[in-house]
Amino acid sequence: MLNKVVLVGRLTKDPELKTTTGGNIPVVTFTLAVNRAFSSNNQEQGNDNRQTADFISCVAWRRQAEVMAKYTQKGSLIAVDGRIQTRDYTDKDNIKRYVSEVVCDSVVFLDSKSSNENQSPNQPRYQEKQNNFNKPQNDADLPLIEDDLPF
Repeated sequence: MLNKVVLVGRLTKDPELKTTTGGNIPVVTFTLAVNRAFSSNNQEQGNDNRQTADFISCVAWRRQAEVMAKYTQKGSLIAVDGRIQTRDYTDKDNIKRYVSEVVCDSVVFLDSKSSNENQSPNQPRYQEKQNNFNKPQNDADLPLIEDDLPF
């Protein structure tokens, strides 16, 4: 049997480092916003080409938790590799609750903390670069070179 999860997404808030009560083991829980792939089924459901995201609960332990708390923040792009784990607990009202989360075996930072810190709060964090070269307006503007033809 196989229980393997690989996700790429952005942190929904700054990770908060905590420690376990018994063993003082560092742990960080975080939510990863992962864009859902667009398919023609989404149009049938009335989504009109709008991109949707899933918000997935994740947990990292020990050194990984410490490094995440130090080097990532809200909006950081990360990749996680891990497994899905389901656990249960009883809340303060004596109701049994179930939690499913990704337990991270590895976390890879896909952008740097310094690149995020240099942005002003009102400026978009990530901007798409535009090509600055002159593009032909239509096929008639392209020169025909017979040596480039595949036949």
